[in-house]
Amino acid sequence: MSGGPLEGIRVIDLTTVVVGPICTRTLGDQGAEVIKVEAPGGDILRYLAAGSRSPAMSGKFINFNRNKRSIVLDIKQPEGLAALKRLIAGADVFVSNVRPAALARAGLDHASLAPSNPRLIHCGIVAFGTDGRYANRPAYDPIIQSLSGVAGTFERAIGEPRFVPMVMTDHITGLVAAQSIGFALYRREKTGQGEAIEVPMFETMASFVASEHLGAATFDPPEGPSGDARLLSPDYRPLPTRDGFITIRPNDNRQAFAFFDAIGRPELRTDPRFATPITRTQNAADYFTLQVEALAQKTTAEWLAIFAEADVPAARYNSIDDLLDDPHLGDVGFWQGDEHPTEGRIRRTRIPVTFRGGMREETRPAPRLGAQTREILAEAGYAPAEIDAMLQSGAAA
Repeated sequence: MSGGPLEGIRVIDLTTVVVGPICTRTLGDQGAEVIKVEAPGGDILRYLAAGSRSPAMSGKFINFNRNKRSIVLDIKQPEGLAALKRLIAGADVFVSNVRPAALARAGLDHASLAPSNPRLIHCGIVAFGTDGRYANRPAYDPIIQSLSGVAGTFERAIGEPRFVPMVMTDHITGLVAAQSIGFALYRREKTGQGEAIEVPMFETMASFVASEHLGAATFDPPEGPSGDARLLSPDYRPLPTRDGFITIRPNDNRQAFAFFDAIGRPELRTDPRFATPITRTQNAADYFTLQVEALAQKTTAEWLAIFAEADVPAARYNSIDDLLDDPHLGDVGFWQGDEHPTEGRIRRTRIPVTFRGGMREETRPAPRLGAQTREILAEAGYAPAEIDAMLQSGAAA
């Protein structure tokens, strides 16, 4: 078996928090060699999340930074910046989520780096596209959720704007960045040329929301209001049963009619509100009300058995902690137990995607801050005395 589809690709990772690290973790999971370049003090995610066994190794950091090595460079010092540029000169991919103006001042923009490495894939994850008036503004996930309409979907559904309680825009943008890097690597195989990629969080999420909810406003002039009424219903949620919650989604006629039979209402097959997918969409509020009233009559287990027999899409509601005991995740070996070299026994998620041509066999645990500084500098051609001098000056740590 190979080490994964990106085996042999070297990535220099100048990213922090979530949006960049989820991108580079994805590349590392697929076999790339990822070198995480951290400033003195390290990625703030090492400290932000609650729960750790030792300083600078939060559980959240561990989850987002497996399959990477860590080097600490102070790129405000000439020697530290020179070392970073040397690493990039020998790399396939450089990923950053530094604001473009600061990147350019340091000579780390694509135009500055390409002459010494014309095959470099340069990926800048930014808050806002550099051609717009918001360029160079700082932003984190909730800023983008607020601005892109994500929070606005909650206002339409429940009457007040809310954030998805995950850094969802970071996840999505990071995955789009990893996807874009894969596309660029494919084109490089054909042309031999590198690429400059800009992945803006705001535009990525505005596209995400608009694709889902532009709806009748797709047409100019609009043919009706924006928004998917089904998804914006306050009852678009796990629905109460007699003893818990369940989620069902009978969409096509076969599933809807089987649902009507299962709840003892076969006459609804010919009800003009529910007889076709179009009319069920037009009468989404009534359709959800019907589901709410029916599901309250039995327990979750009873409904799951009934819907399984009828082949109606349905699932129990899982809390976050329930995921640890979900039987399907147990079947597929989703939860992996590892012995971290410094943090002891940890639980991690299996890489969910599989490639028949081979997967990465080695799983490198999330690194302590600067754990591989010496070995990475040595690989870049620095002599032991030079490394000692950099450590002494604080250009490396």
